[in-house]
Amino acid sequence: MAKKDYYDILGVSKNATTAEIKKAYRKKAIEFHPDKNPDDANAEAKFKEAAEAYEILSDENKKARYDQFGHQAFEGGGGFGGGGMNMDDIFSQFGDIFGGGFGGGGFSGFGGQQQQRRVKGSNLRIRVKLTLEEIANGVEKKIKVKRKVQAEGTTYKSCSTCNGSGQVTRVTNTILGRMQTASPCPTCSGAGQTIDKKPAGADSQGLIVREEAIAVKIPAGVVDGMQLKVSGKGNDAPGNGIAGDLLVAIEEQNHPTLQREGDNLHYDLYVSLPDAILGASKEIDTVTGKVRIKIEAGLQSGKILRLRGKGIPSINGYGKGDLLVHVNVWTPKTLSKEQKEFFEKMKDDEHFSPKPEHSDKSFFEKVKDMFS
Repeated sequence: MAKKDYYDILGVSKNATTAEIKKAYRKKAIEFHPDKNPDDANAEAKFKEAAEAYEILSDENKKARYDQFGHQAFEGGGGFGGGGMNMDDIFSQFGDIFGGGFGGGGFSGFGGQQQQRRVKGSNLRIRVKLTLEEIANGVEKKIKVKRKVQAEGTTYKSCSTCNGSGQVTRVTNTILGRMQTASPCPTCSGAGQTIDKKPAGADSQGLIVREEAIAVKIPAGVVDGMQLKVSGKGNDAPGNGIAGDLLVAIEEQNHPTLQREGDNLHYDLYVSLPDAILGASKEIDTVTGKVRIKIEAGLQSGKILRLRGKGIPSINGYGKGDLLVHVNVWTPKTLSKEQKEFFEKMKDDEHFSPKPEHSDKSFFEKVKDMFS
């Protein structure tokens, strides 16, 4: 089933400001918060849906990619993609948006008890190089990543400073009366746990570095600089924390004969003077293999042949681009005596005199057509 538009989920326009997006998300999250709707699967789904929309639209870079490419910009790991939504993940990332109304970070709910804040591990970033063929067809890449994971044999105990809550509460006197605020525990950094025992080689948080092969599905049509996210494949957090994410940046490699322009591809085809005059059959490169095209007799240099659907698939799923073949007639720089004599005779021949037809567009008209 197609995913709902993020703007529709939050009930805002595409021109909404960051403040308006935040306000709309807060309203939705309060309406569908699990503490307000216990054992309501539909409300929980809407709560996750709103958090996913806010995670994309509140980030300028992600919002720009979504506006340009839609949901497919985050397939294979974008947004909360890949591993699915996690309630603790939402709480840890967006708890502060509710301010004191929800206990300032953990979600206290509506008269319920404050939940322990779960710390999230740090994200990892890696760059993946893709050929034009891989971009055109989509690909699954096995990537070796060195990430921090909890060492076997590490045990934790409840933090004595915050008694396992992950937060410390302070009461201050103000002109408005006594104010209570909550902040992450300075001893356990909000985890609610501290190291009890750890094996040799583990760091101060009980983590060790381990290399892991991770499969990343990359959808067809990605562009250079696009970033995908694989949830939960970053560094582990200590104790019962949530693992960070793996951010995969796309790097497009140059193709030896094809040039990309959006979803379209360009190919320069050089033909000899005899082939241009008499016609020929030529083999050219595409992202799905070589194909043979027919050169009509009398083809003019500068002619553009359009092979529809032989370009790159749209990241939005709107079909494929085209392959534009630019025909260049190759003029020899040296001729034999007989060849020179032949062309000398042809100088005044009417068949060799330029006679452009109305249908033969100028260079600027061709460029205009390419971008229209």
